[in-house]
Amino acid sequence: MSSAFPVDSTVREYPDRPIVAVGGLVIRDGRVLLVQRGREPSAGRWTIPGGAVLVGERLQEAVVRELQEECSVQVEVGPVVEVLDRVVRDAAGRIQFHYVIVDYLARWVAGEPRAGSDAAAVRWLTQEEWAGLPLTEGLGPVLLRALALAGQAR
Repeated sequence: MSSAFPVDSTVREYPDRPIVAVGGLVIRDGRVLLVQRGREPSAGRWTIPGGAVLVGERLQEAVVRELQEECSVQVEVGPVVEVLDRVVRDAAGRIQFHYVIVDYLARWVAGEPRAGSDAAAVRWLTQEEWAGLPLTEGLGPVLLRALALAGQAR
């Protein structure tokens, strides 16, 4: 798939400034689409799909692109659920990763999830299923907010 945006050449590890990123909280039939991270930061943990915004790309466009690339699903982007920063320091205390992330509620339109190059796995999960998984820091309350916003909280 070719992109209208330039290739992302952002230095992600030990950046000189925060990287703007997006996430898509996709809910379908009471289940949330989650990916198991295949790379650092947080490799092996479950999180919502998303990634860095490319130069010239609007936030909502980045959500649509990232969900297609990372999970092979098409979505319509809804309201913002959460804005957060993720700062990860290395053993010496230096900032190894710094992301400012805007998480959006998104409605599934089409496509069956398949893990892309950044993801080790992708699954639709109920609250009971994701509650027992290793999630990225602070994700549980964000998932609950998204379910409530979507009107699918139990």
